[in-house]
Amino acid sequence: MAAPSMGGVSLPRGNGQTVRLPRGASLTDLAERIGAQPAALVTALFHLGEMVTATQSVNDETLQLLGAEIDWDIQVVSPEDEDRELLETFDLTFGDEEGDEDDWSARPPVVTVMGHVDHGKTKLLDALRHTNVVAKEAGGITQHIGAYQIVTELDGVERPITFIDTPGHESFTAMRARGAKVTDIVVLVVAADDGVMPQTVEALNHAQAADVPIVVAVNKIDKEGANPAKIRQQLTEYGLVAEEYGGETMFVDVSATTRQGLEDLEAAVLLTADASLDLRANTEQDPQGVVIEGKLDKGRGPVATVLVQRGTLRQGDSIVAGDAYGRVRSLLDEHGNKLKEALPARPVQVVGLTSVPRAGDTFLVVEEDRTARQIADRRQARIRNAQNAQARKRISLEDLDAALKESRELNLIIKGDNSGTVEALEEALMKIEVSDDLSLRVIHRGVGGITKSDIDLALADDVIVLGFNVRAEGQATELANREGVDVRYYSVIYQAIEEIEAALKGMLKPEFEEVQLGTAEVREVFRVPRIGNVAGSLVRSGTIVRNSKARLIRDGAVVADNLSVDSLRRFKDDATEVREGYECGIGLGSFNDIKVDDVIETFELREKPRA
Repeated sequence: MAAPSMGGVSLPRGNGQTVRLPRGASLTDLAERIGAQPAALVTALFHLGEMVTATQSVNDETLQLLGAEIDWDIQVVSPEDEDRELLETFDLTFGDEEGDEDDWSARPPVVTVMGHVDHGKTKLLDALRHTNVVAKEAGGITQHIGAYQIVTELDGVERPITFIDTPGHESFTAMRARGAKVTDIVVLVVAADDGVMPQTVEALNHAQAADVPIVVAVNKIDKEGANPAKIRQQLTEYGLVAEEYGGETMFVDVSATTRQGLEDLEAAVLLTADASLDLRANTEQDPQGVVIEGKLDKGRGPVATVLVQRGTLRQGDSIVAGDAYGRVRSLLDEHGNKLKEALPARPVQVVGLTSVPRAGDTFLVVEEDRTARQIADRRQARIRNAQNAQARKRISLEDLDAALKESRELNLIIKGDNSGTVEALEEALMKIEVSDDLSLRVIHRGVGGITKSDIDLALADDVIVLGFNVRAEGQATELANREGVDVRYYSVIYQAIEEIEAALKGMLKPEFEEVQLGTAEVREVFRVPRIGNVAGSLVRSGTIVRNSKARLIRDGAVVADNLSVDSLRRFKDDATEVREGYECGIGLGSFNDIKVDDVIETFELREKPRA
């Protein structure tokens, strides 16, 4: 049954039927699903006030607006569901699989350390690393990666614990949003001399939303003014009640500086894991897990730090991680030692991928390289479509003329030392809001130094290149200097955000405000040959300035606007300005409708400074 005509266009009415579309789908994709002509959908959206081409990626709101109009229930598939459906087409699944009981074995807990800035998270992690009995035997940690495993003793038994380097609260949430439940336990660090701070509460909220057990590390107990009891009292307000107060949360007093309480903290993590969690994994199923970090190594190419969650990852496996794929050439532990395999909850560096995956991407092992490549290509297309839809600015018919005249956007290329940093910087920059007529677009992002191809791309699109903890390479530096490409280097994310926000404000059209200069009352009107009428006036307030803008007011109403003081005289002499209380002759150019008792008001437009 055809829908009523919209501007002469008939569309098949869905009568409430559901149609599922991937994020960033085009009108052509929708047309194929509902049996319509793409041109008809373009016309329908035009009548709804949206300008979209048939092959352009369309955002969720526009698709649902169109669906409501033609009576189709359009459901935009989430990235997680879309990925699940993609894997199902290859007879693959991501998640727990049933297996023989013999295939399941205990695994170490995975711990994320979170808390307020400057409360000692990094120092505590470093101190914990050096308590590792295995690390001592191996001669200490020689290589830093995004996650590492230590071995401690509990009741005379050696027990491993996997720590993830602090990813930041937003990254922690982003990993969960992508369907990657990485963390088993959160260690919340609170400084004993500072107390519960805003980021402490933020970290706590993220941990509680993830529904993971929390162990509180009360750090800096060696400092003057430390008050661990106060921390316990403050956190009861947020639902964390210490065991000594009759609650279920373990609080441990520690000092990363003096190393006091570190063994107690490790024991608390293991006891919490044993009491609250059943940490087991199937070691025999196809290996799956999550990317913790990714970087581009000069000698080894793309390197991803992954956390194996189930199965056993081995050298030679065909792996797909996000939109990257490849064959595992080598597995390295946190000491840089080669491994033949990695069991569940084991963080390892994987060498052999075609590109650098994003932090939080899931990885899985498939039987053939061809399958890995097909999955990666489809994921890449999906990510690109979703980004295009997100980047598209909605333009109404009323805005179309202005948009066609001037479309102003600041284009960026972001290069960083690892994928997590690049992604965090991009997300922070995309949240900058300055004006509706300005947009920010990241046309390329990547891991590694700034290359000649990056500068070539910047030349083509008039782009600013941001390097975060990376520099431009030889030829790239020469080309950028020769062609005047703006390359900026940062090591602090807040500085990058501030400078880009300032650049956006600099692109805004200037705003002007009217500033009154003076008023003059007309006492007499003189007729001057070849010039016209001149107002003999008395300056009542301020200053009358020659060549300033003016308006004529009669009986409180504006008679003429957009005038200018073309001539200004004191007696027979020309004057630049005449101040309050003095008489003068004012000529308003070709405007001659001047009468006695009129008021001439002069003003100028000054540019307003932006907040």
